[in-house]
Amino acid sequence: MAAVRSLSVVGLAWLILLVLPTWSWAHGFAGQRFFPTTLAIDDPFVSDELSFLIRHIKEPGKGEEPPTVSTEIAVDYTKRLTPRLGLSLGGTFRHLDPDEGSTENGFGNLDVGAKYQVVTSASSEALLSIGLTAEVGGTGSRSVGADSFSTLSPGLFFGKGFGDLPETVPFLRPFALTGAFGVNIPTSGKTVTTQVDPLSGEISQEVERHPITLSWGITLQYNLQYLQAFVKDVGLGAPFNRMIPLVELALDTCLNRGCGGQTTGTVNPGLIWFGKYLQLGVEATVPINSRSGKNVGVLGLVHFFIDDLFPHSLGRPLFP
Repeated sequence: MAAVRSLSVVGLAWLILLVLPTWSWAHGFAGQRFFPTTLAIDDPFVSDELSFLIRHIKEPGKGEEPPTVSTEIAVDYTKRLTPRLGLSLGGTFRHLDPDEGSTENGFGNLDVGAKYQVVTSASSEALLSIGLTAEVGGTGSRSVGADSFSTLSPGLFFGKGFGDLPETVPFLRPFALTGAFGVNIPTSGKTVTTQVDPLSGEISQEVERHPITLSWGITLQYNLQYLQAFVKDVGLGAPFNRMIPLVELALDTCLNRGCGGQTTGTVNPGLIWFGKYLQLGVEATVPINSRSGKNVGVLGLVHFFIDDLFPHSLGRPLFP
């Protein structure tokens, strides 16, 4: 039922696009190229924004833990301090329904972060940003998997549009790439749990290692609005003239502590619609290998452009 309600919210939000105006805006731009907020990897730009991301999938079992149907609702808010520097705060509510055992509900750890947009090239339709995110240990519920330790994640983010390709290949120019690379460094290398057998009095210890991991991903996008406005008007009407078909690849590679070289992740084909104040998105999540699972999930995004909704108050940088 939680999944049905979540998908109903996304479906209702998609209907809103039929009545929203589609004027021009200011966020996520490099020249005439608009980069949308993607669902599986982080963005290469800084803006004032509020996102609601819904994720639903059946996750594989790990060790003694059974396979679990996971439904998550993540909220993320970003506020610009300057036109190039922004701070973010995010949290996730999790509903876990395992094949064996009781259902668990709770919040994951808080995420806080900062991002600086280093390069914006209008002529090359290119963006480059650096950032640092921290998952604050102990702020969430252990029953839904929140860690007691923190994790620091420095990252690099880029975007590149193909609008500077020669006019001999016009229909390739609406393509764009974005990518994200980050290292996740836990503040604790391991957790040791001591247990005492109530009958024999024997003491045993269970050691859980926390490896450093590399998160990396890339998106391939085709902007139909860019096609209509800057390549050729092919006669697309609303809402198709504001859509971006895309594929995201989101991966995690373990670097040490017993799992070095092992990679998990998903391929996420989907569709984004964008307007002046709102962006909507939906993607399938397809595991890349058996270690990542065997079930297809779904991602849904409702994203608000605060800089356009409140351009003279909440949407302005604190230090313009």
